[in-house]
Amino acid sequence: MKNPFARQINYSALDEAELVALAKTDRDAFGELYERYLDKMYSYVYYRTGNSHDAEDLTAKVFLRAFARIGKYVDRGLPFQAWLYRIAHNLVANWYRDQSRRKIIALEDYLGQDLLSDAPDARAERRDEHDELLRAVRRLPAERQQLLILKVVEGLPNREIGIIMGRSEGAIKSLYHRTLLALRAELSAEQANTNVKRTSG
Repeated sequence: MKNPFARQINYSALDEAELVALAKTDRDAFGELYERYLDKMYSYVYYRTGNSHDAEDLTAKVFLRAFARIGKYVDRGLPFQAWLYRIAHNLVANWYRDQSRRKIIALEDYLGQDLLSDAPDARAERRDEHDELLRAVRRLPAERQQLLILKVVEGLPNREIGIIMGRSEGAIKSLYHRTLLALRAELSAEQANTNVKRTSG
């Protein structure tokens, strides 16, 4: 028989700090944290690994590790979400070392959303621009790819990105600016290369 005097908790109404405090002793509270952050963690891991199978495995490991360590988690300027991203980052870094794979990101699905409408000519032109952008992003160092994912895809603020990447907010702003300049240079080189091929062909 269920205890009629037991306190019913509406986990979805709790803020992150309250949930984290409860999750240290309450599996249902951790389940709510899992529901809140599953899509974000999967998305981050997917864009870093480039395939859904590995992303699913690594995302599961993120939450298993978080569950095992939540009792030791203390918010000392590191919000829970940033703590999860740091766990995810470390697992992805280990995965790359174990797999000895080239670091690429699968931005096709994210960037491909714009390609579904308009006339065929406009779609073809946007597809070419999309492909150029992906090639340019993949030529960037892994750290800059990670920054673009966290900033553009995940929409995180510089402060939180800094916590995840182990850098100051100012360093993230500077790195983001340099990354955009490098990306612009890559795109210009790609465009020049395309123009040369068109005129010589």
